[in-house]
Amino acid sequence: MDTESTYSGYSYYSHHSKKSHRQGERTRERHKSPRNKDGRGSEKSVTIQAPTGEPLLANDSTQTEEVQDDNWGETTTAITGTSEHSISQEDIARISKDMEDSVRLDCKRYLGLTIAAFLGLLVFLTPIAFILLPPILWRDELESCGTICEGLFISISFKLLILLIGTWALFFRRQRADVPRVFVFRALLLVLIFLFLVSYWLFYGVRILDSRVRNYQDIVQYAVSLVDALLFIHYLAIVLLELRQLQPVFTLQVVRSTDGESRFYSLGHLSIQRAALVILENYYKDFTIYNPNLLTASRFRAAKHMAGLKVYNVDGPSNNATGQSRAMIAAAARRRDSSHNELYYEEAEHERRVKKRRARLVVAVEEAFTHIQRLQAEEQQKAPGEVMDPRETAQAIFPSMARALQKYLRTTRQQHYHSMESILQHLAFCITNSMTPKAFLERYLSAGPTLQYDKDRWLSTQWKLISDEAVTNGLRDGIVFVLKCLDFSLVVNVKKIPFIVLSEEFIDPKSHKFVLRLQSETSV
Repeated sequence: MDTESTYSGYSYYSHHSKKSHRQGERTRERHKSPRNKDGRGSEKSVTIQAPTGEPLLANDSTQTEEVQDDNWGETTTAITGTSEHSISQEDIARISKDMEDSVRLDCKRYLGLTIAAFLGLLVFLTPIAFILLPPILWRDELESCGTICEGLFISISFKLLILLIGTWALFFRRQRADVPRVFVFRALLLVLIFLFLVSYWLFYGVRILDSRVRNYQDIVQYAVSLVDALLFIHYLAIVLLELRQLQPVFTLQVVRSTDGESRFYSLGHLSIQRAALVILENYYKDFTIYNPNLLTASRFRAAKHMAGLKVYNVDGPSNNATGQSRAMIAAAARRRDSSHNELYYEEAEHERRVKKRRARLVVAVEEAFTHIQRLQAEEQQKAPGEVMDPRETAQAIFPSMARALQKYLRTTRQQHYHSMESILQHLAFCITNSMTPKAFLERYLSAGPTLQYDKDRWLSTQWKLISDEAVTNGLRDGIVFVLKCLDFSLVVNVKKIPFIVLSEEFIDPKSHKFVLRLQSETSV
């Protein structure tokens, strides 16, 4: 199949659809012109064609979605003259404050890494220095050690190797997040190691270097005791950092503030900030992606009801704004009795449109995948130069499903999460791995977790931890803290797992005896 001819035909169809759409817009404007007497209806709209490589589906407002018909073009979008984004002096000040906070976080992170690296290097160099300093300073005065010291050298070498591997596995990990406070147990271990090394160096300087001990075996034995103590400290670090939190003690309920979606997680003894970090790591894979466009329908409906209310000042200008507000609230309460009918019919109409466009999308995708099967059967007889790769195949069949996919995503308000490039990549991936049409459509028919989408569409990467208690404190029953980002927040409620009393009751297998009682009226 020639991809250039396919794209030329697709562009011609898009141009014809755009032309018919403009004629429909002019017809609607002639019918609406007598009602725009106050000048508010003179807002201009421009119809443009999205070029290749740009996002296929642009953001549409709720009002645009309401007037869309079934003949909306597959590559056209409407842009009004009103901007949705603005910036003020407060926003600039907040951005500069966030930059300063990020600089402080980077400095704190690198400072902690520098201290930890320095202590780690000192830990491994100290036993070696204890062994090498006496032969360098007073070699002639030392007594020969012989086989015993050689065995101790081998023991120290293997113990240091084990300590090095354990330290690498426990501490040398890529940092997953920036937390507001230091990790208490990690800081405690660093302080303990520092005090431990200082104590050993002071004792070594006073009792060995100043007195110039001649028995070299005692010096080597002193270095071995240091390595043994470091191994015990490493075991303590494993218990405090890894094993202590494994047993579940608390159940955390996480509720998203915008739509009420909730999840439950079981955690052990953790601090509030570490529990928040675990929740955020699970949020991106367990919660469906946050879609703010789904909340605009209810807001638009409430604004429409309030806009339909008119308040007349009968008594003249003496009344204040409080009376008008009370009148509007009373009128809104009277209209509330009939608003549930409007909500019911609006939701029913929306569900009907979603089902209709979903059926069209499923049929279009299945037909496109049948073309792929026919192409694969024909390509076995073609020359090697004419065989298409998965990317070219995806570009060839994409125009046949683009219009149905665009309409469905706009109806379900998912258009800002899927660009043309991401759809083509997903289609090429499905073709490469011989996936079915249902597997291709699964990403678009239902909202998936946040990790399924591109990082630039997550809308939530920077979080703030809000808590009444210090974030370094451990979890307790009844604690509530909030994880807040730009558009929504996660409310976390901590509950302690109850103490369970489990008793045993023995039932003799021989006691399972039954008698069948027959009556004359039964059919047995």
